[in-house]
Amino acid sequence: MLKKVKYRMAVKKIILSAFVLFFAIAVQAQIENPVKWTYTAKKISTDTYELHMTATIANKWHLYAQDAGEGPLPTAISFDKNPIIKLEGKTNEIGKMIKEYDPNFKSTLKFYANKVDFVQKVKLKAKAATVAKGKISYMTCNDSKCLPNNASFDIKINPKG
Repeated sequence: MLKKVKYRMAVKKIILSAFVLFFAIAVQAQIENPVKWTYTAKKISTDTYELHMTATIANKWHLYAQDAGEGPLPTAISFDKNPIIKLEGKTNEIGKMIKEYDPNFKSTLKFYANKVDFVQKVKLKAKAATVAKGKISYMTCNDSKCLPNNASFDIKINPKG
């Protein structure tokens, strides 16, 4: 009888350990992309819009700027060709930029924590609804690892709405 009780306790410990291990792996898998992106278009004049690509960055992580410095993958935003849309200037960054020397890259790096808004001004060549499509390539790091990643976007622009 005592052997059955010990056996059942051992089985329960194994099942509990497996559950804890599975839970730890599931939580780790969810953190593998510590950046959440949102996309909006803001009308600023009759035919001019600002396209906002906003990154919300998880705690203890950072996202590199478009001009990151020597070493890490900088954030790069590319737009698919669209005959109705004309890009005006470069994509600007709005947020609290951090400049810090990184001994791993042996370079002073530029990055953002918490949140950054990438803003691209565009002009419409016609008064028709369209979609600005593209891709963002970026790298996020914390104290122990760096993760290169990509995000695709579709931003609706409707001059009549």
